[in-house]
Amino acid sequence: MKSQSEAKLENDLIKQLVDLKYQFVKIMDGDTLVCNLKSQLEVFNKTTYTDKEFDGILNHLAKGNVFEKAKTLRDRFSFTQDNGETAYVRFFDSENWNKNLFQVTNQVAQEGSFKNRYDVTLLVNGLPLVQIELKRRGLEIKEAFNQINRYQKHSFWSNHGLFQYVQLFVISNGGNTKYLANNKLQSVKQTFFWADASNKNITELDAFAASFLNPDHLGKMIANYIVINQTHKVLMVLRPYQYFATEALIKQVKTNTDNAYIWHTTGSGKTLTSFKTSQILMDLPEVYKVVFVVDRKDLDYQTMQEFNAFKSGSVDSTHNTTNLVNQFLGKFKDKKGVAKASNLIITTIQKLNNAISGRYAKQLEHLKNERFVFIFDECHRSQFGETHGRITKFFAKSQLFGFTGTPIFAENASKNELGKRTTKDLFGNCLHKYVITDAIRDENVLKFGIEYYSVFKHKNKPQFDQMVEEIDKEEVFKDPQYLESVANYIIANHKRKTHNKDYSAIFAVSNIDAAIAYYELFQKKKAAGEHDLRIATIFTFGANEDDENAQDYLPGDEFAQAADAQAVYQSSHTRDKLEGFVGDYNKMYNTNYTTKDGKLFEGYFKDISKRFKDREKTTFNDEKDRLDIVIVVGMMLTGFDAKKVNTLYVDKNLKQHGLIQAFSRTNRILGEQKSQGNILCFRNLKQATDDAITLFSNKEAIEVVVMPEYEDIAKKFDEAFKHLKEITPTYQSVNDLESEEDEAAFVQAFRKLMRNLNVLQSYTDFDWADLPLDEQEYEDYKGKYLDLYEKVKREAQKEKVSILDDIDFELELIHRDRINVAYIIKLLAKLSLSDPTSAAAQKKNIIDLLGGDVKLRSKRELIEKFIEENLPHILDADKIEEEFDQYWQDQKVLALGKLCEEENLDKAQFKALIDTYIYSGQEPIRDDVFKCLDHRPSILKAREVGIRILNRMKEFVEVFINGMVG
Repeated sequence: MKSQSEAKLENDLIKQLVDLKYQFVKIMDGDTLVCNLKSQLEVFNKTTYTDKEFDGILNHLAKGNVFEKAKTLRDRFSFTQDNGETAYVRFFDSENWNKNLFQVTNQVAQEGSFKNRYDVTLLVNGLPLVQIELKRRGLEIKEAFNQINRYQKHSFWSNHGLFQYVQLFVISNGGNTKYLANNKLQSVKQTFFWADASNKNITELDAFAASFLNPDHLGKMIANYIVINQTHKVLMVLRPYQYFATEALIKQVKTNTDNAYIWHTTGSGKTLTSFKTSQILMDLPEVYKVVFVVDRKDLDYQTMQEFNAFKSGSVDSTHNTTNLVNQFLGKFKDKKGVAKASNLIITTIQKLNNAISGRYAKQLEHLKNERFVFIFDECHRSQFGETHGRITKFFAKSQLFGFTGTPIFAENASKNELGKRTTKDLFGNCLHKYVITDAIRDENVLKFGIEYYSVFKHKNKPQFDQMVEEIDKEEVFKDPQYLESVANYIIANHKRKTHNKDYSAIFAVSNIDAAIAYYELFQKKKAAGEHDLRIATIFTFGANEDDENAQDYLPGDEFAQAADAQAVYQSSHTRDKLEGFVGDYNKMYNTNYTTKDGKLFEGYFKDISKRFKDREKTTFNDEKDRLDIVIVVGMMLTGFDAKKVNTLYVDKNLKQHGLIQAFSRTNRILGEQKSQGNILCFRNLKQATDDAITLFSNKEAIEVVVMPEYEDIAKKFDEAFKHLKEITPTYQSVNDLESEEDEAAFVQAFRKLMRNLNVLQSYTDFDWADLPLDEQEYEDYKGKYLDLYEKVKREAQKEKVSILDDIDFELELIHRDRINVAYIIKLLAKLSLSDPTSAAAQKKNIIDLLGGDVKLRSKRELIEKFIEENLPHILDADKIEEEFDQYWQDQKVLALGKLCEEENLDKAQFKALIDTYIYSGQEPIRDDVFKCLDHRPSILKAREVGIRILNRMKEFVEVFINGMVG
């Protein structure tokens, strides 16, 4: 069957949009666009404009860039009418988005630097707010993305800049459809699939149009879910899970007073979700104020900065309890003494606790029955003490919502003065889940590349290099030889792990003594010329505990002073040491921080954080201001977010939510080069890692999250190299490529090779000697690749359309893994075998996992049978995968035999037909199916029989083939 053309894809989409109540309008060029805009604004505003009046409106619309026009779209414009009276024109109704006027057009021609013709444009009140670019089925979707970037350079700014009002782009090849906000210089990483409330991606264009582009939903997205980021001067759009979480919380407030929580994995953008939720809730008439609660001063500051980035001046951090009380009372004044009333407050849980206790409580007494909504950031940390009870008791009509990436379940709950408490105990039902496996599948966070490095050697086996499990004694980890070995390892591998120091790292150690020892050791080695790394450390000079859940607090934080003031100020040794370390930092960066002043020490912490976070800005002076490694005990392992951190060195015991939180400092998406979060463990955390990932995932946990073995990637590199050689046997062969199609094939083949090389180079096992080409040959090929890139840039300056324009020229791309069912079975089975009492619960986990995923649901019955009948007889857990593979093959043979017997099919012929279908992806024609039958069916029954056999064949492939190989 001939593949669907781009023109048919476009026409089918337009027909569907018209059925969704869009008005089709034929707009050929910029002049027609302006005429249509005038008539639509007149209808929308229920008036008419003279030519002079409309010229004024058009001049107003032409001002500014994409960012400024996004604000113009949402504002009203006042102008003087010809009769001298003042009138207002509105461009978009955000409150009643269904009252806007929706149109669709196609093939609008715009001429700027070059003439471009756009595929499908969605107009709202005459302004182009959504641009859809299509590619025919089979082409890479990124070609449409690159085309949009080209249009932004060449022509969107022409004709009064009306196409700069585009809020959203949609790119599709029919089978894959994604959306993105309108920004320059963005990466394909900022493109998202739409999904349903269960996080099932909606990829087909027609399904996407029905769900996302219908006027009601699109209007709501533009009205409520486009965020204008003030700091970076860009537009942001919520991803589907953020949208559904916010909608669920809004519905909860409008329909009942129950508490609830949102489980969105760490790194997936909870701050943006909570901001939009807070912003919408604070405008609801039933809500008195929204209070956003964090649990440490540094997070209070960071959250305020991020909220104000989304909307400048939207919140004021409360610097002390008195200010917090004044904000509750509406008497808060800013630094200039100007009174400010805000419906949104950000504070720490410690200040909130103080505000409803003691001398402040009487001032707030009259607010007890007001409808407050409290939103708790990372509620797994902040809510497991008496404070929770105080808040709910004091604000009797309050509603509490929690956001967490790592909820507390019965399995990871720790006892406190109230006994074991779970997130559900405190907040009620979970309204929306987006777990780590969802985020990695959607490429919203990175995978972890976890390596376990053993300092210890077996006495009788000098080559033994696995983690020695029986060694877990603190005195061993204090040994100078151990510290030396770890430090040497970090020095030797840091450049490789951080792309030649282009990224930064965090080094998590077990206690303050270890932090001091490591810092001094690194400084000694630096003085000896063994490295040139810039290293700092931050810890609170106080409680010296080895606890995976321990938190460091900044001096001056009410909680720290109340809980541990004596320990803090008695610890002169650690304080003196830290003062010296801060002095080193001052010399390195020409700063003036000290531990002797609370505000200056807080400034030291903020400067370290800012130095990490600002590395992603184009204005950052990397050579002058770069910080390579910060050594921490507890600080920065939760809540801290810096995209230019890609490596975590671990020399401390971590488990459960503490482990996931720490690891997740490294896996924020940035660009193509950052392909994974690097975790280097110097302690035996393998089982703790498996347990934590399993606990906080509900789908294919271990296989999806952890990077594959080095050998697996090397094998894929070999395959990519073989394919490259088939196209260009030598790098000089690139010169002989005759057509642009041949050049495009080379670009795509070399790009695939680089994808795998990028991942390989992040492993410490990497060695060019293992590869089928040497570094020089690779560089030679890369030179030809870059030559083609330069050629495309030169051609772009001419009026020439080239198929290479839309090819992605990136040097480093991410690798994607596929699911391996057998490994999941092995992991969960091993857990059940190690603890027979939990076998029933483990079995339920497996069955729930299988039933909760579309790809695995078809296999559920057979895998459940394996668990019931085969698993109890396998005593060696290492043989489970082998046994499962054999079981699967046996079941496949039985199922194929049964299918052929019931349908009277020749088994050999039908198996060959299935193999062809699997290989090509093309459905066999009916005549090929009939050739497998003993007797051809009658004309009357031919269609029915053909469809039935084809459906059974596809069902067989879905069950036994799809998703079963790594």
